Amino acid sequence: MRICKICIMPENFPHVTINPDGVCNFCGEYKGRADLDRLKRQYRKKMDALVSRVRGKSEYDVLMCYSGGKDSTYTLDLLKRRYGLKILAISIDNGFVPPRTYINIRNVVEKLNVDHIFFKPRFDILKKVFRISIAKCIYPQKTLERASAVCTSCMAFIKYVAIKTAIEKEIPLIAFGWSPGQAPVTSSVLTIDPVMLRGMESILKNPLSRICGHDIEPYFLNERHYKKPEKFPVFIHPLALIKYNEKKILRHIKTLGWRRPYGVELNATNCYLNPLADEVHINMYNFHPYLPEIANMVREGYMTRSEGLRHIPSKKNQEIVRLAKKKLGL
Repeated sequence: MRICKICIMPENFPHVTINPDGVCNFCGEYKGRADLDRLKRQYRKKMDALVSRVRGKSEYDVLMCYSGGKDSTYTLDLLKRRYGLKILAISIDNGFVPPRTYINIRNVVEKLNVDHIFFKPRFDILKKVFRISIAKCIYPQKTLERASAVCTSCMAFIKYVAIKTAIEKEIPLIAFGWSPGQAPVTSSVLTIDPVMLRGMESILKNPLSRICGHDIEPYFLNERHYKKPEKFPVFIHPLALIKYNEKKILRHIKTLGWRRPYGVELNATNCYLNPLADEVHINMYNFHPYLPEIANMVREGYMTRSEGLRHIPSKKNQEIVRLAKKKLGL
């Protein structure tokens, strides 16, 4: 199987073609760093203007979706250090948080003097959702080109619990620790259209409702939220606007008391379910779920091609995989 000689996209990934020179169509369409840097300057101004407009208008300026992983830790630090925002951090416990991650979260929020809350959905519901996400395809194929079904299910809880919290607490911004490869610069400042959000929500909520019935309702929006579109927060992800360097990020967050948990991969430094989710996805679709993210990072110069290949291992830590299976009763 051929792999793009510039990024790491294989020819078996959906919608990928590799030309006779060994270059994939995504790299062929890439406009280069000059265009990317221009977009960054444009959206940095947009971010700065937005922050200036909302700062101090509510009890909290921003709700940070804080997983305790490396990227969300660095994002939390950026919001505090660079933007000077008053932050409420929220961490969603999916039942597979490594013990060291709890320590990391506590160390970081105390070091940065940030208010923080844990939200733990019922594990019987999570367990049912994760088991079915592993057993069969419950989402549109396009969704599964960006993440495994398990991670998509988990992110549904995280995203919509955060949106509900921000609306109800009247927090004007929600921040995510997305890497530059996960979301483009143009989404670094993203105003939510309620109609569009309702459609996106239904793609995730409907399959979960079929699994869990009305038990899923507390984790999603309802009509009272949609009746207040003016309360909808703006999504931001500051990592898209910086000179992202994973090694420097890891060095910096160590000064905040963060240490890499045992057995995790660099793609998900906060979760013991992720290796199983990746393994299932690779076996089912024959490509790694982090491929688009890492390929973008390589293409845009945030990591070398060899580093990118190391970020998508097909063989997983079986000790951690067995731990996750046991907790799910598989």
